[in-house]
Amino acid sequence: MKIMSNELLVAAYRDAEKKGQDREWIKLLKSEITKRGLNPYKN
Repeated sequence: MKIMSNELLVAAYRDAEKKGQDREWIKLLKSEITKRGLNPYKN
């Protein structure tokens, strides 16, 4: 999934977590964030 930029990927993950709807989508986004070495939250 190289379609989203890093910023868009993190924003999509945060939004999906906030809504808490589709667990599979959240899991997919989380795995992609981890693969890219990103942190979805500010330190």
